[in-house]
Amino acid sequence: MDYKYEIKDASEIITPQLVYYKDIIIENIRKAINLAGSAERLWPHVKSHKTAGMVKLQMEMGIKRFKCATIAEAEMVADCGAEDILVAYPLVGPNIQRFISLEEKYPRLRFWAIGEDYGQLALLSEESLKKGVITRVLLDVNMGMNRTGVAMESTEGLYGQCARLEGIAMMGLHCYDGNHNDPDLATRKERVAKKAEELKEIRNRLEGKKLECPVLVMGGTPSFPCHAEYPDVFLSPGTAFLQDAGYYKGLPDMDFMPAAVVLSRVVSHPSEGRFTLDLGYKGIAADPASQRGYIVGGDRYEPEFQNEEHWVFRVKEGQEASLPEIGSVVYVIPTHICPTSALYPSVFVVEDGVIVENWEVKARNRKITV
Repeated sequence: MDYKYEIKDASEIITPQLVYYKDIIIENIRKAINLAGSAERLWPHVKSHKTAGMVKLQMEMGIKRFKCATIAEAEMVADCGAEDILVAYPLVGPNIQRFISLEEKYPRLRFWAIGEDYGQLALLSEESLKKGVITRVLLDVNMGMNRTGVAMESTEGLYGQCARLEGIAMMGLHCYDGNHNDPDLATRKERVAKKAEELKEIRNRLEGKKLECPVLVMGGTPSFPCHAEYPDVFLSPGTAFLQDAGYYKGLPDMDFMPAAVVLSRVVSHPSEGRFTLDLGYKGIAADPASQRGYIVGGDRYEPEFQNEEHWVFRVKEGQEASLPEIGSVVYVIPTHICPTSALYPSVFVVEDGVIVENWEVKARNRKITV
């Protein structure tokens, strides 16, 4: 196995258990800062870990801005004292009032909302006026992923319309492009460059109309090195700091090492050439539909099927390999770390093979206090 993942004494650890490796995380943070050019340019997403421990570690290394998917994540980051907190998810229903409540609870911090719909931003404007706050807003732009965001051709018109609303301040554009994840770096750069040029033209036209558009938050883990070539944008990787097997295997140019594993144990040898782990899809993300994790040092094994509490592996055809003993510890790198992190109330943090911290996954729930 790769001994950088070995825990010196795992005998008392209940499995399955998510584990982070602090030294690898620190190195991944350094790499992200170097790619960005400075910590000031990074606006990393916290959804991959949802822990104050990671936020504080990144803050110690100079990162001051953070991006969130939920109000709970934003509250967790606010408790850490970060300067700028972006809720990069459309505010609808009770989340409009919850967002305003965050602004009231932490008046010294800067909160940022996104939006793509005039009606919803009008509601945010109305609630902001009631509470006497000015809410910073980035218009969410559809970069081709077709998940959220206003169409590129409608961005300029909607931005100008929303800029006339009282109670909110239009401050720029939020441009997540998870669709720019081609394994070939040259292709990825070409696709990013095309969209970046369109956004530059939109910004220039907005500023020509005397509309401020100072902030552009761009990219995720696959595309942020491409966006880093444009000096006047912020970059928002998330997975890179923990790096899962999906991006590690799918993006060979990304020099980030997996820093999270799920500790598991062998519970059965159900038939010839097969063994079962205590790691069903209640312990590791059930996406993607294909292979959901990779055993460290287990290249001769392949997954056969998975249930809620069981995961059956077999020796690959044409290979010879002894099965790991029943009761033995196995280290599995998740294919998708973000939903895996949300499955655990806390994460063991390892340094030099020893557990040194236990980080609460505080924002895995939908509500903390707000």
